[in-house]
Amino acid sequence: MNAVVYTSNTGYTKEYAQMLGEKLSLPVCSLRGAGKVLEADCEIIYLGWLMAGTVKGYRKAARRYRVKAVCGVGMGKSGSQLAEMRKNNSVPDEVALFSMQGGFDVTKLRGVYKFMMNTMKNTLGRKLAQKPDKTAEEEDVLDLLQNGGNRVNEQALEPLLQWCEARFATVRQA
Repeated sequence: MNAVVYTSNTGYTKEYAQMLGEKLSLPVCSLRGAGKVLEADCEIIYLGWLMAGTVKGYRKAARRYRVKAVCGVGMGKSGSQLAEMRKNNSVPDEVALFSMQGGFDVTKLRGVYKFMMNTMKNTLGRKLAQKPDKTAEEEDVLDLLQNGGNRVNEQALEPLLQWCEARFATVRQA
């Protein structure tokens, strides 16, 4: 494994990428800057922010590098949306797939993304608030929509770290 590469919109994916790189003693770089420091066709772990089940930047990363694992960072619970992510992004079965909960802060968004998320915040937030029998995950999403927040945590990295250790004899850093 050569590096951790990421695309982040509001910083939550970058936080996970930096934590992962530290744990695995791998260099971390944004997809935008990776071409300056990484050889094409090297092996990477790719992290991208989720929008409607699409991992932003994945297709570009997959064209340039040998992506061994993909992780989508979004508002949903860690470990959720995997089938949708694999399908929407055409992630091959041999590529490991993970999801981690990031956070939500509409003030960090710009342009069309800010408009779209404000619309979602209002429509989905209203719908969830009115729902009488919300699941714990729905309660958490409602809290994020109404109050914002950062859910980035090391525990969410655990399945990805275990996968790395099993395949690449990676030694974690404390």
